[in-house]
Amino acid sequence: MDRRRLLQGAAAATTAGVLLPAARAQAAAFADTDHPSAHWTPATTANYTASSRPSAYPIQYVVIHVTQETFDSTIGIFQNPAKQVSAHYVVRSADGYVAQCVRERNIAWHAGNWDYNTRSVGIEHEGWIDRPSYFTHALYEQSAALTASVCDRYGIPKDRAHIIGHNEVPGATHTDPGPLWDWVRYIRLVNFA
Repeated sequence: MDRRRLLQGAAAATTAGVLLPAARAQAAAFADTDHPSAHWTPATTANYTASSRPSAYPIQYVVIHVTQETFDSTIGIFQNPAKQVSAHYVVRSADGYVAQCVRERNIAWHAGNWDYNTRSVGIEHEGWIDRPSYFTHALYEQSAALTASVCDRYGIPKDRAHIIGHNEVPGATHTDPGPLWDWVRYIRLVNFA
């Protein structure tokens, strides 16, 4: 190898070393997520149960929620230890931005039913059940990609028996995602993601 190539290689390595901390910082932001496009926005540890799923409990369902709050308010609730609630993910209406608040191995407190909490991944969607304008194409698309990814990781069938609304959890007192949630569209997107 000639001296010029050796010096070029050293310069490239030095440049990479200079750029590496920024790349590391970006990688760290995604390293704590289970879904590649999610951004780590942790819930307080007081609002979920640490676990080792799927070895401790099989993951068999995805539970679809609608926040009845704004995206930012929902994140604030999950970060407030007095609230005693969390979900694994929150999807923002305007652009489909996905925040992961609880690792999938842990048990989020989202379904109102301990058995379903242990066996599901909860996805909250920014909006209100009676305001369909919050159910944007970006929200459906990014949420469906997330749900497809969860189903693929755990071998969950991509059907309505396994992708359920919060209102379908036994003993549920909630009505979300509500009658304006487009299940046909959503399941189609999940299956084509």
